[in-house]
Amino acid sequence: MPDFQLSLSEYLSTVQEVIRVTFDEPVWVKAEIRNLSIKGGHYYLELAEKEEDTDKVIASCKATIWKSAAAKMVLKFERESGIELSRDLNVLIKIKATFSPQFGFSVNVEDIDSSYTLGDIARRYQQILERLTFEGLANKNKLLPTPFDIQNVLVIAPENAAGLGDFKKDADALDKAGVCHFVYHNATFQGNTAAASIIGSLGDGLRQWAKDFKAAPDLIVIIRGGGAVNDLAYLNDYDLAALLCKRTVPIWVGIGHEKDRTILDEVAHRSFDTPSKVIGGIRNLIVERTQEVLDSLQTIKLLSQHQITAYQSQNDQYLRVIKTLAHGQINEANKSLDLMKGTLQYLAQQQIKLASNQVDSLMRETLLQNPRNVMAKGYGIVRSHGKAIRSIQQISGDSIQIELQDGIIEATVTQVISND
Repeated sequence: MPDFQLSLSEYLSTVQEVIRVTFDEPVWVKAEIRNLSIKGGHYYLELAEKEEDTDKVIASCKATIWKSAAAKMVLKFERESGIELSRDLNVLIKIKATFSPQFGFSVNVEDIDSSYTLGDIARRYQQILERLTFEGLANKNKLLPTPFDIQNVLVIAPENAAGLGDFKKDADALDKAGVCHFVYHNATFQGNTAAASIIGSLGDGLRQWAKDFKAAPDLIVIIRGGGAVNDLAYLNDYDLAALLCKRTVPIWVGIGHEKDRTILDEVAHRSFDTPSKVIGGIRNLIVERTQEVLDSLQTIKLLSQHQITAYQSQNDQYLRVIKTLAHGQINEANKSLDLMKGTLQYLAQQQIKLASNQVDSLMRETLLQNPRNVMAKGYGIVRSHGKAIRSIQQISGDSIQIELQDGIIEATVTQVISND
């Protein structure tokens, strides 16, 4: 066994002294707050450094903001930055290393540079925006035409959020009136899972919508309502922003802050300060479109009346022309009729004369053919049983009658001689 031996406490006390002497002065250090908890007014943090490309943790340690300094330090940071001190923030902090044989290594936080955190958030924000612009996505949703008639809206919002309640006051009234229908899907809007939660909720909502309605909604609304300012940083996510850019349905957002913007405000078709203003925009657009329709209807009525008046005047003119032409045609027709009437009368008289001559001729011929006139010339009429006969084949019996001009001869047939 070695001759020189130390107890664990002696060894760690030596380490403690080395650290105290070596790191006697505080140092500014860049780190990410991976975890944060508050107990008894003390802030307990877990700090980390990650590889830039892989997000692999390459260094970590515990840090403490003691109660005696926490109230003033944290208040100053949050007032200057407008951001709540929380996990997932990149910070520049002044720390002093401490080591306890009982509790191990830690650092005490003596100050926080708010400008560094603001700059880091702004830098990441700008990087996302520049990437979306370079890929041609940044203005893609903005350039979509505004729906002419908003009838069906898909809403993504945190469950039971105050802003959602404000939105639904007017939305329910529109829905009840049958003007516009709203379907709601919930998502988390803060923490590391915020972007993934919104992406998942939007995907589920669109799939369910396609199943129920067989078509896309007229509008997608993403609202959050009030909340801590630093929660906005969770929404500055490239994947979420790119997904919204690629939607073929206009997206309106109301994240709930008048001064601060997120990347969603940059890429959305329209951006509003609050959820109440989003539903106000929908209502105003519906009213505007309704007024446009009413104005168009009034314009159509006026133009129609003008056209009717113009056509009525034109019709009256046409009627006068038609009447004039008709009278002219009637006069021409009457002249033609008079001419045809005279011609017909002449032709009729000629026909009557011709017919009269024919009748006279026929009458004369008839009179000449009268049996009595014929019999006066020596001809007679032979009858057999009272019927006039013209052939010996018609003789029936032995007797015949012969009518002459002055009488009838009853004769008995003794012999018939044929001319054949």
